Amino acid sequence: MSCDSTMCLARPPFFPVTDSIVPGFITLYLYASRGSPGRVIGALSGALLIIVPADILRLSYPPFERTYEKVLGFLMRESEKKHSNGVIWYIAGVVFVLALYPLDVAVISIMILSWADTAASTFGRLWGSRTPPLPPRVPFLGLPLAPRKSLAGFIAASITGAAIVFLFWSWLVPTVEGVNPAWDWKNGVVGPGLDTSSLGQSVRAILRQIGFQGSSTGGWVGLAIVSVVSGLVTGIAEALDLGNLDDNLTLPILSGGCIWGFLKLFSWFSS
Repeated sequence: MSCDSTMCLARPPFFPVTDSIVPGFITLYLYASRGSPGRVIGALSGALLIIVPADILRLSYPPFERTYEKVLGFLMRESEKKHSNGVIWYIAGVVFVLALYPLDVAVISIMILSWADTAASTFGRLWGSRTPPLPPRVPFLGLPLAPRKSLAGFIAASITGAAIVFLFWSWLVPTVEGVNPAWDWKNGVVGPGLDTSSLGQSVRAILRQIGFQGSSTGGWVGLAIVSVVSGLVTGIAEALDLGNLDDNLTLPILSGGCIWGFLKLFSWFSS
């Protein structure tokens, strides 16, 4: 979870593992090398079987807590020392998107968690006090925004999210053979990105009846639209106030789910 204002608790000089940019690069490497999502899910789930009991023991047995913090305390936020470890929620979010989302959307979600969250935290600390606070709620949608979030952090997260989507689908995906992307340069929304539901088919039929034969969702224009929407989704998802839910869990799930949902909506208008 990123904090981008002076209201956040002080943190150690090293970013915690959960805010590191390293997982994003590891995810990119695994995707480019055709790594098995199933093996990653298995390994991370196995890690949870160790980390969760250790965290429960840490929170309930003071002698173990002291030893744990001597060894691993520098990786933890101050707020985590009396609450659950953010690594648990980070891994849970990654496992969720890898298990349930199309692989390319899942990879984007993890990179957003790794890089956009860190960008919001970094630039929020640097310039958050010089920019206006975000409104209490998202305009039109009415979703609550965290009062500690700043405009600087929101802009940083949005730009990073848009850049991730643009570069991933324009640069990396075309170089990886044998994948089934939700969007590609030539055809636009394809494969798991298409809405094949009865609702989608009905909407397309109505559009055809009124004379709209569809347009290309690929190329520069299609990718620009998807990237801008993804950037806004990232900024909003990072800034949402969801109570006690950790955004290491919610950010990849919400951002990936909304991006996938937008692709399905976008496919209604594809030729």
